[in-house]
Amino acid sequence: MSLVERHVGFVHALREAGLPVSLAEGLDAARALRVIDLTERESLRAAYAATLVKKPSFRPGFDVLFDLWFPASTSGLYAVRPGIEGTPDLANAPLPELREHLARLLTGSTDAELRAFARAMVERFGRQEAGPGRQNWFSYSVLRALSPETLMAGILREVLAGQERGGLAEKTARRRVTANTGRLEEAVATDVRRRIAEDSGIERIARSAVRPPLEQLDFLRVTKADLARLRREVHPLARRLAARLTIKHRRGRRGRLDFRRTMRASLQTGGVPLTTHFKPPRPHKPELVILCDTSDSVSSFAHFTLLLTYALREQFTKVRAFGFVDRVDEITRFFVPGADVVEAMTRLANEADMVRFGRTNYGHSLEGFAERYGDAIGPKTSLLILGDARSNYQPPALDVLRALTARARHAYWLNPEPKAQWDTGDSIATDYGAVIPMYECRNVVQLTAFIESIA
Repeated sequence: MSLVERHVGFVHALREAGLPVSLAEGLDAARALRVIDLTERESLRAAYAATLVKKPSFRPGFDVLFDLWFPASTSGLYAVRPGIEGTPDLANAPLPELREHLARLLTGSTDAELRAFARAMVERFGRQEAGPGRQNWFSYSVLRALSPETLMAGILREVLAGQERGGLAEKTARRRVTANTGRLEEAVATDVRRRIAEDSGIERIARSAVRPPLEQLDFLRVTKADLARLRREVHPLARRLAARLTIKHRRGRRGRLDFRRTMRASLQTGGVPLTTHFKPPRPHKPELVILCDTSDSVSSFAHFTLLLTYALREQFTKVRAFGFVDRVDEITRFFVPGADVVEAMTRLANEADMVRFGRTNYGHSLEGFAERYGDAIGPKTSLLILGDARSNYQPPALDVLRALTARARHAYWLNPEPKAQWDTGDSIATDYGAVIPMYECRNVVQLTAFIESIA
C-alpha cells in the first residue's frame, strides 16, 4: 500500500469513527507530510494530530486508528532476538525470567522498550490456532501469562530496600508501576489489533476498535465511566436549555405599565397619552417537570436523563422529576443539591415506587401522573418527557397526555431510539408525536441540536 493510499484510508477511517475531518483538513495533513521526516513515526503522529484532531476527546480514537494504519512494526519484519546485557531471550526464556524482566521494565523503561517487550509477548502468548492456516490473537492470554498486577509487592520490596512503608517513596513507586502497567496493557492491545488487522484487513478491525467520541456516544450504550465523563458535558447544556426556554417564555410579553414615563411623555401631546411605556418584564427562571421512563429497556438512557435532571435543578426556579415503569413516583427527593448522582440512582432503584408488574406501561403511568401529580403542571411549566414510547401494547392514554400538554407552557418528548425504529413492535411513537413534539435524542450532539431548535 502506497503512502497516498494509506493517507486516504486513514482519513476515511477517522470519518467513519465519527471524527469530523473536512476535505481541507485532509489536504492540510497531506501538506504537513512534505515537511517532516517520514521515518520518524512520532513526528508523523504529531503532524496528523495537529491537522486533524479538534478536541481532546477525539484523541484516543485517533491514536487507535493511527496505530492500525501506521504500525510501529510489521509481523515478520523484525525477528524476536535474544536479549543482551541482562535481557532474556524473549522467544525461549522461562516464564519466571520473563516476569523478572517485566518487573524491571515496570520500574522504569522507555516506550520503545515496553512496546518491543509487548510485541514479543504477543508473539509468544497471544496466538491461538483456530484451524488449518487460521489463528486468533488475544490480549487476555498475554496478560494472564505475565500477570503484571501480581508484581507490585516484589517491586516495592526491591525499590524501598528497607525504607519505611507507606511514605512518599512507596506512593511514588506505586504510581509509577501502575502507570507503566497501563502502558504495557495498551501496548499489548495495540499489537494484538495490528496482527488482527494484518489477517483480516485494517478496515474491518478499525470499525470495531474505536468507540465513538463522547458527544456521539449512544445514550442506550453508555457505561458508568461514560456517565462520569458526560457530567462535564451536561452542565453547560442544562444552562443552554434553561436559557432557551426562558427566551420562549418571555417572547411577546411586556412588563407592567410604567405610569410615570407614560404621563411624562404625554406632556408633549397636551396631556393625551398617545405613547404608552412599559416596564421591562422581570427576569425569572421557568419551572420544569420531567417525566422519565426508568425501565430496564432504557436503563442507560435513564441514567443519563437523571444526570441531566440533576444538572437542570440548578438552572430552574422549580424542578420536579417523576420516574415510571408501570406506575409513577416523584423522584425529586433523590437529587438534592450536593448529592452524588451514582448514590442517588442506587437509592432511587431501592426506594422509589415505580414498579407494579415490571412491564413498561405508558398509559397507566400517564393516568397515575395526572391523578396524583396533575397540579405540578401549570401555565409557567415546561414539560419534558424522556422515553422510548414502547408500552407493551397497552392503551396509550392519548387523551390524558393531550390534557397535560395543553396545561403546560411548553412540552417536548425526547426519544433515545433511532427514528427508523419508531412504530416498530410495541412502539407508538407517532401516536404520541401527534400530541407532543417528539425528537430523536440518542447522544449529546442530538441533545444540543434539540436545544438549539427550540430557540
